[in-house]
Amino acid sequence: MTFSQYTTQAVDEILFGLNTSRATGLSSDEARTRRGQYGANEIVRRETTLRDLLIRQFRSSFIYLLLAAAFISFLLGEIIDGLLIVLFVLINVSLGFFQEYRSHKTIALLKQYMLPHATVLRDGAQGSVARSTVVPGDIIVVQPGAMVPADVRWIDANDLAIDESALTGESAPALKGSFHLAHAAQEIFQAINIGFAGTTVVRGRGTGVVIAIGARSAFGSVAALATETERSGSLEQGLTSFSSFILRLVLLTLAVLFLINIALKGDSLSWARLLVFSIALAVSVIPEALPLVMTFSLSHGARRLAQKKVVVKRLAAIENLGSIDVLCTDKTGTLTENVLTVAHILPRKKSDPLFWACAGTPHIADHVQRDPFDIAFWNALAPNQRNDVMRFERSAEIPFDPVRRRNTTAVRNGRSLIVISRGAYEHIVPLCAAIPKKERETQEQWIADEGRDGRRVVAISIRTVQKKDGADLKKDETRMRFAGLISLADPLKRSSKDAVFKARELGVQLKMLTGDSPEVAGAVARAIGLAESEHDVMTGSSFDHLTIDEQRQAVERINVFARVNPEQKFRIIQLLQHTHTVGFLGEGINDAPALKLAHVALVVQGGADIAREAADIVLLKKNLGVIVDGIQEGREVFVNTLKYIRATLASNFGNFYAVAVSSLFIPFLPMLPLQILLVNLLSDFPMIAIATDRVDRQDVKKPRTYHIRDIALITTLLGLVSTIFDFIFFALFRGFDPGILQTNWFMGSILTELAFLFSIRTNRFFLKAQAPSLSLAGFSALAIAATIVLPYTSIGQRLFLFIPPSSTHLIIIFTLVGAYLAVSEAVKLMYYRHVAHS
Repeated sequence: MTFSQYTTQAVDEILFGLNTSRATGLSSDEARTRRGQYGANEIVRRETTLRDLLIRQFRSSFIYLLLAAAFISFLLGEIIDGLLIVLFVLINVSLGFFQEYRSHKTIALLKQYMLPHATVLRDGAQGSVARSTVVPGDIIVVQPGAMVPADVRWIDANDLAIDESALTGESAPALKGSFHLAHAAQEIFQAINIGFAGTTVVRGRGTGVVIAIGARSAFGSVAALATETERSGSLEQGLTSFSSFILRLVLLTLAVLFLINIALKGDSLSWARLLVFSIALAVSVIPEALPLVMTFSLSHGARRLAQKKVVVKRLAAIENLGSIDVLCTDKTGTLTENVLTVAHILPRKKSDPLFWACAGTPHIADHVQRDPFDIAFWNALAPNQRNDVMRFERSAEIPFDPVRRRNTTAVRNGRSLIVISRGAYEHIVPLCAAIPKKERETQEQWIADEGRDGRRVVAISIRTVQKKDGADLKKDETRMRFAGLISLADPLKRSSKDAVFKARELGVQLKMLTGDSPEVAGAVARAIGLAESEHDVMTGSSFDHLTIDEQRQAVERINVFARVNPEQKFRIIQLLQHTHTVGFLGEGINDAPALKLAHVALVVQGGADIAREAADIVLLKKNLGVIVDGIQEGREVFVNTLKYIRATLASNFGNFYAVAVSSLFIPFLPMLPLQILLVNLLSDFPMIAIATDRVDRQDVKKPRTYHIRDIALITTLLGLVSTIFDFIFFALFRGFDPGILQTNWFMGSILTELAFLFSIRTNRFFLKAQAPSLSLAGFSALAIAATIVLPYTSIGQRLFLFIPPSSTHLIIIFTLVGAYLAVSEAVKLMYYRHVAHS
């Protein structure tokens, strides 16, 4: 490790060695030069190449079966059949490769939205750059929630504590300082003046100089930390298991039928041709496109969500997003604009509170106000007072955190050291000297009045300390003078009320978990229809005083929780998860535990690094409406995937058993292997296009759950209908020439499957459903046209041995298809009316 040598060196010595400046950092030109010298600040992982994607298409039991069938055909001297089977393989591989490539590009695009950033000092100005562009010698600045972007030697550490558990396994945060050590630290836990890449700032602020990046950092040297684990959704896991079960069932059935055929027909039938026929039949029934449909559905959904400023970190998270039935969110920036303006000041005739509020901003040193409160205070301050504020020099600071509910800053103006605390009234008052009762009552009434109008209130207190050296804020934050109160208006987003209404339509309960006062939270909740009165709001302290049973009842009944700290958020979500699928929107370092706990973790792009790391979904725009849209998108993906499963299993199994059993009663194959594979190919394109289909509104009104019982039952019932009609086809045409039976059954198989697809895509009467997507309608039309035209072409007759159907046979085929659609519709409607899982 390279950090050890820096632990004993003085800061100025290190800065000189790295040819950088504490005051100005590197120049942009020098940073570019060093990036060329040292490379990118990232752990190099093997990227998935086009070759990898192509090879992956061949790692499939379905492809192996088809290649085995082609090999047997070549052995039998049936070169044309073998080549056509190879062509089917290439078409399937190309289709899979194309869709996986599109999904791969989608994921790559989404990653561009989520590039991590670091705050650095370059050209004398502080700014945000991509973390990968940080170079040795850069001066970086961190604050609570930030991830240390590289190995750094601290040159300034203000109450700085770092979570290094990812490297050391130590759960307690490590306190950091900027002084040099007497003896070189050999272990990470000994290096108290070093910050390590990948660790997280728990509290305080720090400035450091970068000493190692990428693979040269301590994080980069631990290979195990560079691995990634891909989580899959519950539907994806269930369907993978289900597909394996189907494969085993089909192969077992075919093995039995194969042996029966050999036993009944003996030498009159070639076992090799029967084997090719069996393989083709197996390929036709197994839903080999299921992984492709899943990937296509999820990547299609991911692209649509990205257009709405919602970025998924993993595709399976879209499915999870659709399963949410309780969404917990903050108020600020989600329901309101988070654009604050000063509304009123108490005492009314004094600007004293506003002046000290500006003096207490943590960013005086760099002349930048980033926090919405600081911006509002600064904009309201008179120009002449701004000059007075700028003369203050920040000496020390304790940043705001949700437990203390205040921030404290020490500023120096000449010889005077002034301690300023800003925060919630109930947390500022205990720091102050006794306030007369009447004055307290006036203040509390003023706060209540402002809160009922939806305004947030900040209390200010100050204390002058006569010290030559720096302040000890934890000791000096006592016997303060109460300076006053400032109320701030934060207008509601115009979209909030509509989003709450749409969430209700989707069966999603919204829970507001906010640190604001109950008055402010209640006013906002009433304005958007989330609460009816002040009694619908519960504070975190009131929640803590309830029994366990009462807490369980409260989280179900109450929609607005005010003055909640991170532990209370965690507990509320934990209780909700007993009976609900919970999504949580957070952004700060203290939201990380709740984000990790929630079924679906959502975070805003500007949130703390640790919060973004814990999240499944990143919002580029903090807006409740886009989350609700995302929930609907997730449900549509789920519904369309289930459409494919029901459609392909019911129609394929029906056709599979009919063709397999009928082979026992005739001395020839009821359908040639190539014809079976062509049925599979022509029907696969519309089936895959189901991923883009429109969804009925009623199908997204509540979270959908994967019920194996429902899938098995509906596919069995409708598969039985399919089998009966396949036997009718067989019975009507078995007395004709083998080519006529094979051709007519081929046409009937595809047309009934496509008719069934348009029936099963909705739980309602198919003509009352949403219009199909353009892709689904287009591919279906092409498949129908190819099915009808192909038997009349020379290619169809020479390669697939079709015999052109007569007009009478065409009428019979279309009549049977219409009858099949009518019976399937009747069975489907009765099932969903009387049997389906509610």
